[in-house]
Amino acid sequence: MSASGSSAPVRIGVIGAGNISRLNVPGYVADERCQVLAISDPRREPAEAAAREWGIERIYEDTSDLLADPDIDAVEILSPTQLHVDHVVAAARAGKHVSCQKPIATSVADARRMVDACAEAGVIFRITENCCHYPPLERARHLIRDGAIGTPNVLRIKTVVGETDSKFQAELDPEGYTWRFDANSPGGHLFDDVIHKYAMALWLVDEDIRSVQAVVRKGRLFFEAPTVALFEYARPDLLGTMEVSHAPNMFIPSEFYGADEFFEVQGTDGFVWVTRLSGHLVDMPPVVVRTGNKTTEIRDVDADYAISFRRSAAAFVDAVVEGHQPDLAPEAAIKTLQLAFAVYQASNERRPVDPASIDGSVSPSWWPKTPRELLGDAAALGLLPDGMTEADAEALLELM
Repeated sequence: MSASGSSAPVRIGVIGAGNISRLNVPGYVADERCQVLAISDPRREPAEAAAREWGIERIYEDTSDLLADPDIDAVEILSPTQLHVDHVVAAARAGKHVSCQKPIATSVADARRMVDACAEAGVIFRITENCCHYPPLERARHLIRDGAIGTPNVLRIKTVVGETDSKFQAELDPEGYTWRFDANSPGGHLFDDVIHKYAMALWLVDEDIRSVQAVVRKGRLFFEAPTVALFEYARPDLLGTMEVSHAPNMFIPSEFYGADEFFEVQGTDGFVWVTRLSGHLVDMPPVVVRTGNKTTEIRDVDADYAISFRRSAAAFVDAVVEGHQPDLAPEAAIKTLQLAFAVYQASNERRPVDPASIDGSVSPSWWPKTPRELLGDAAALGLLPDGMTEADAEALLELM
């Protein structure tokens, strides 16, 4: 179906049956305006399991076969990031509207190829950034735009990764993380997860970042922590800071990932806080506003992390039905990608970096880690495979 306002259901094809599909697909399944018609994954078993769970009729092992299906109107691309460029370009050439998981690509050049291919094909293209549809962050953005805190002058975003006992995290397939630890990805946690926070650093205040300074440390496994970054926005009276830390021995209450986030935007008249995202470490309302001598606690907002994915799916269906551009627009996703690379480059070179100057890809100077380093990290964190002792790990390390 084209973006023409037809009442026929939007028929969705899902590319990728990995871990993230558990968050992204249910919103489409629950939306009466669309039908999840097909799913593709080179691994037959997870594709079949997903098809059974969500009532999907068609299973393809080859993405090209799904894209050749004339009954499919649009695709949700949930494949590993290094495959995004090929999948998006192929989907555009097949005439499918495209929603693609973040990050948009592993290089700025590939991202621009994707944008050009979708523009040439005349199809809708958006990056699946659930944070744009998380109600507390949406409320904060509206408050900022409406002038509730005056003119924003400082933004602060904090992320901490710890441990949790959620059923969701316990059931994640470790195989889905292997490509995140090697050269297929230009970076680790800052690229894969903190990309959400980079997007929010731009989206919340609607201002471009012109200069980045940063220190990125080499942490355990794929964590680049601690990291602290300083952002200078295009507006000279607006600055931003970002902190990322790894606290493996700290428990974080969560129904999803063992991580917690905190967002603060200070303005000339007050501030707004968003006190959570995937976790709920602090016992506070989802949104807090302070202006003058008054503190307002906003509790009438759904802070369930899962709802951000359901609303993200609905936004893409809206776009296909009504023919408009949903968040996150690809141009904003490119700026987000450049910001992620600018943090790496600023740390590598110990100098301020303009994100707009980056046309390729940037990695930490020590990325990727060697198998020996990763095994040593796993041993240090007590994450050895079942049955493997520290002595076994030491012996294996000696052979590497």
